[in-house]
Amino acid sequence: MIAADVWKSDQSELLRCIFGNPYRTITVDPGWLTSDVVALAEGIYQDRAFDRMPILADALQDAGCDNEDVLNHCRSEGPHVRGCWVVDMLTGRT
Repeated sequence: MIAADVWKSDQSELLRCIFGNPYRTITVDPGWLTSDVVALAEGIYQDRAFDRMPILADALQDAGCDNEDVLNHCRSEGPHVRGCWVVDMLTGRT
């Protein structure tokens, strides 16, 4: 793979983290917004601690989230960046 292809691949991964899938609209179920979920999402945002994303997925599942797009994104290896659509959605930044 040449450098330009790697660069384009990296860019597309970052865009997926920030915007998610533009063809699937996801709304937050208020039941997902437990104190644990909100605290984890806010901590991830503030500390840029994206290694906590799988823990956020577990907390979301415990709160009743069964949305595969959300859970898979949290459990993916990333890259994850500030502006992540899931974290922003859960903290009210979008």
